[in-house]
Amino acid sequence: MREARSNPTAAQARRPNLAAFLFLRPGRRGVARILGLVCLTASFPFAALAPAQAPAPVSAPVSAPQELDSVVAVVNNQAILASDLDLEMRIFRLLPLGGRQDFTPQKSLERLTSRTLIEQQILQQDPHGMDVTPAELAASLEELRQSLPACKHRDCATPAGWAAYLATFGLTPERVAEYWSRRMAVLRFIELRFRSGIRITPEEIATYYNDTLVPKYNRPEDAPALDKIAPRIQEILLQQRVNVMLNDWLKSLQDQGQVEILDPALRKSAAEDPAGSAQANPSPSPQTNSLEGAPLSEPRSTGRVSQPNADIRGPRVRTMASGGRA
Repeated sequence: MREARSNPTAAQARRPNLAAFLFLRPGRRGVARILGLVCLTASFPFAALAPAQAPAPVSAPVSAPQELDSVVAVVNNQAILASDLDLEMRIFRLLPLGGRQDFTPQKSLERLTSRTLIEQQILQQDPHGMDVTPAELAASLEELRQSLPACKHRDCATPAGWAAYLATFGLTPERVAEYWSRRMAVLRFIELRFRSGIRITPEEIATYYNDTLVPKYNRPEDAPALDKIAPRIQEILLQQRVNVMLNDWLKSLQDQGQVEILDPALRKSAAEDPAGSAQANPSPSPQTNSLEGAPLSEPRSTGRVSQPNADIRGPRVRTMASGGRA
């Protein structure tokens, strides 16, 4: 024992060689031990040194960035979005109003800024001034479906038929209903503020009949009798008076407030046509409603007077998004 401690080389020489011992032992158990030992000693150093590798992440397909929405104008710190402008143009095509020039983005933006100013005044006076009951909305939408010429050839009376017809304009019943509700609220405000105090005299009705209505017919005797057409003439004159008062009031609101066009193309169009821009909106003709941009209807030679500028049922209003949506 002392010799082994003093001479470690001799002790190691006497110690049996494990590898040789396993190789020399006969039988399957010896072979299994050999293989197990070889696998263990061969894999251990590499397993200890190699860093752990996470599974390679699956890369998602890269798509082009899409712009969700953008601000095209600001009216007294309230944004008008590109989606609002698009909705205005789509619904204006739905309704049989206006001329070809009223379908342009610039004219649509003018109507949007005017209605935004009115909505702001409504909410300042009454936080619930834009509310419309479901029954009133349903009745007004039913009247709309009956008044659209194209609906006579479609099944607009049913929800499925109405939805299918609106889809041809890129609209849905929900978007139209929301839009129409705000339209009704604006009409109600205009009725209370302007129409209630206006009186049309019989002399004014007779003057319109003789100077404006009768000359529209090839033969004066083809014109309807004054007593039969007087209520419609009164409505036309009433709307003309409302339009003058409304346009003057809107101009004063624009002078007091701030309307800024941010969209480059719309700003360029407004600069080229400042008289028609939303920032400089002079009072239009008495027969033109700045909310609709459509002239008042004149009687045709059919012996009847058409509804004076369907706007008499209410100017369209836009769906205004919250300031946080941009």
